Amino acid sequence: MSTPNDGTLSLQQFLPYRLSVLSNRISDSLANKYRKRFGINVHEWRILSALGEEKKLSAVAITNRIAMDKVTVSRAVKKLIEKGLIIKGLDSKDQRSYELALSDDGIKVYQQLVPIALAHEQEVIANLTSKDKENLLELLLKLDNIQF
Repeated sequence: MSTPNDGTLSLQQFLPYRLSVLSNRISDSLANKYRKRFGINVHEWRILSALGEEKKLSAVAITNRIAMDKVTVSRAVKKLIEKGLIIKGLDSKDQRSYELALSDDGIKVYQQLVPIALAHEQEVIANLTSKDKENLLELLLKLDNIQF
């Protein structure tokens, strides 16, 4: 990616900006589907997805796993508990901490979210060849392994 040499920054050529915009567009379009069907927002579906994959996690582990700030995770967790989609219990290994898990209703919602997410992913990558998909995943892995 390149930028002009005149001291300005071309956002359309600036990788962090392009990645952020693309991520927001993809995430928002998927979140709109979830919002209409389940009444949950993007932060809530990410938490449900993390708990669907791991079964039990602390709020700190969720924050680290989905790369969201603590306040956003805390608010979303509170809403999900109020909606009856997740439950909060004492951590069996550390009685000072709490673990979060999907409730029975949360499991049902999660099971409905998965096919929607997978279908959405297919829509996003529909114009990519198999080689494009392979290269994209490889490049994302390289970028994700950068130490900041």
